[in-house]
Amino acid sequence: MNEHSTTNFSSPLPLGGAGGRLSIGILGAAGYTGGELIRVLLNHPEAEIVFANSESNAGNLVSDVHEGLIGETDLRFTDEMPFDQVDVVFFCFGHGKSEAFLKEHTIPANVKIIDLAQDFRIKGDHDYVYGLPEINKEDIQKAQHVANPGCFATCIQLALLPAAHLNILKEDVSVNAITGSTGAGQKPGATTHFSWRNNNLSIYKPFTHQHLAEIKQSIKQVQGYLDADIDFIPYRGDFARGIFCTAVIKTKVPEADIIETYKDFYKDAAFTHYSDKAIDLKQVVNTNKAVVHCEKFGDKLLVTAAIDNLLKGAVGQAVQNMNLMFGIDERAGLRLKASAF
Repeated sequence: MNEHSTTNFSSPLPLGGAGGRLSIGILGAAGYTGGELIRVLLNHPEAEIVFANSESNAGNLVSDVHEGLIGETDLRFTDEMPFDQVDVVFFCFGHGKSEAFLKEHTIPANVKIIDLAQDFRIKGDHDYVYGLPEINKEDIQKAQHVANPGCFATCIQLALLPAAHLNILKEDVSVNAITGSTGAGQKPGATTHFSWRNNNLSIYKPFTHQHLAEIKQSIKQVQGYLDADIDFIPYRGDFARGIFCTAVIKTKVPEADIIETYKDFYKDAAFTHYSDKAIDLKQVVNTNKAVVHCEKFGDKLLVTAAIDNLLKGAVGQAVQNMNLMFGIDERAGLRLKASAF
């Protein structure tokens, strides 16, 4: 195993897996995010999955649970957690379980952690770096522990952060965003089964969604303050994956100046792109991309943004963060084609 905590991060890190590849462990591997993470990592040129932990599925073939992986892997779930054999472990738990897990288990100090739950996203008495590469890339590259952003939070932040950089988020911002059913997790529920979700729309947690805290935290980081509210209305969509967001900002700044700021803000971003044309969800589904578009109507700026909730909103961004943490090409394993038709 490599003592990564003492490695100079200015150059790529030596990897500990077979053939010099990165050795990976996954906790909570049987859910949607676990399955999507396995799918991405199987095609990552620098990655080797050492274990995929699931107590309820221990001994079962991964492809028997994540059936889209049939013919891709003979990996089996395990109830073991050999942390001494990995370089990095992904937490794919439900919210609140990561912190509890760490109180009951010891992970070697040299093993990096990427947590996909919300337990460590808000700054506090911990060393987790908030894993939004568009604003925290340098800190992620030096991090031992990363808190991966939420799906809604990622999309909404990428819509608003260039505006925060321009210092125009001075009045309340109205945000609507719709997400696919996979955002609710794999466990069946009253609002996730097909006969309810199909041909249906509904809102939930208006003005109170748990991702608001991390959204506001990042806006304050970029703008320096936030005196306005983010009035967020989340929608359940009648589709499986993707998030489409609209935000309305009041400002007298000319449209051309705003567009120039957005393009400049994302000019070096690996996966976030400004579009000169109106965007649609199919541009990003099955990719780690985010696309953003701006249009002015009088003193109202309309910003639209779209991501895949399971990729840029979850495991794609987590793998992007892993790449940064280990000095790997940021795009490695994430050159995915959109399902355009």
